[in-house]
Amino acid sequence: MELFDLSSQADARIEHAVLVQLDIGGRKNTQDADEFIELVKSAGAETTALIQGTRHTPTPRYFAGTGKAEEIKQAVQVHGADVVIFNHTLSPAQERNLEQLFECRVLDRTRLILDIFAQRARSHEGKLQVELAQLKHMSTRLIRGWTHLERQKGGIGMRGPGETQLETDRRLLNIRIKQIKKRLEKVGNQRKQGRQSRQKAQIPTVSLVGYTNAGKSTLFNCITASEVYVADQLFATLDPTMRRVELSHQQSIILVDTVGFIRDLPHDLVVAFRATLQETAEADLILHVIDSHDEQRDMYRQQVNEVIRQLGAEDVPQIEVMNKIDLSEHTMRIDPHHSGVPTRAWLSAHTAHGVDALLDFLGKRFAKAIFSGTITLAPRHARLRAKLYEDHAIISEQSSPQGDYLLTLKIHQYRLKQLLDQENIKLENITTQ
Repeated sequence: MELFDLSSQADARIEHAVLVQLDIGGRKNTQDADEFIELVKSAGAETTALIQGTRHTPTPRYFAGTGKAEEIKQAVQVHGADVVIFNHTLSPAQERNLEQLFECRVLDRTRLILDIFAQRARSHEGKLQVELAQLKHMSTRLIRGWTHLERQKGGIGMRGPGETQLETDRRLLNIRIKQIKKRLEKVGNQRKQGRQSRQKAQIPTVSLVGYTNAGKSTLFNCITASEVYVADQLFATLDPTMRRVELSHQQSIILVDTVGFIRDLPHDLVVAFRATLQETAEADLILHVIDSHDEQRDMYRQQVNEVIRQLGAEDVPQIEVMNKIDLSEHTMRIDPHHSGVPTRAWLSAHTAHGVDALLDFLGKRFAKAIFSGTITLAPRHARLRAKLYEDHAIISEQSSPQGDYLLTLKIHQYRLKQLLDQENIKLENITTQ
């Protein structure tokens, strides 16, 4: 994994970076530049200069205009910069042209985020996911030697007659990508089995999502009394964490802390982390954590909802958790929807003010989600009866004189509907008490 960790070159000293933020098409957003500087700081580099400008459209050669490119080159020479980082997506040709002009490394926004992820990954699965995203991104940019990959499979006997170095590198990359995908598929199957076990045990899953640095991990620690790593930096948490939480009304939930989202999150990362983020897509409820103190919260809300849509989780019920009210003038409260179901909670995870009110609501919500009663099944529905036994949902059973099954159940409403749909049975068509 360290072979592709761009930060490894900065281990001995802090790298100095010149940042480039251009407003394309006249769109000017100061917050974009602020977030960009925070990203670079999270990567472990020091910003020596921020070059800004405006262009209607990028140029094919340098992305920036010739004059702006010369201005960046002068900044590199004056500050002795080690790297130039663009807050944009560069083509492979643009990267090569800029590196030749500046005589130093050039990174775009995607590679910067990939590097931060590489530093944050701790679990075996997380490292595989990051490496897959990096390899897929770099496979189109074979601008440096990749022969070190031969050590992973052995170089003797692998090179075909007349095969060029580029062809060999590309083939070795594809082999490594296939290996990682196979391992991640195995991890994905293990996660799927875990979700199925939780469904059978009728334990709802609540997923924490939100823009990076919104306070998800702080809220997770407050609720679960855990010690998940928390820091005032982007992507402090990368590997997902799950904890069981006991609520009121004798309810339990599985709370999941996920990686933070960000504007223009690289597509390869979304794909690579799909197995992890699938916990969100199949959750019973999403708690969308939002920094209420941030002026850009509306834009961040849209960005997170876009990633949720990409994951196919837009239909999962969602409650917005407006966090960090201790930094704003907002008061602790839960805003009810016209239907009476809360859609927004205001609290402070740092001070725990309002957290109990949120947990009380969750306890009541999932208590209502439990079906507790008796159903009558005809003998032809024996397969449904067997599935209910597999889920340990049947408390007691009796038989009617007509041979029907009288089953007393306690089961999650969602799971009952799921089983009924599998057997093409509507709940209103079976007798309930």
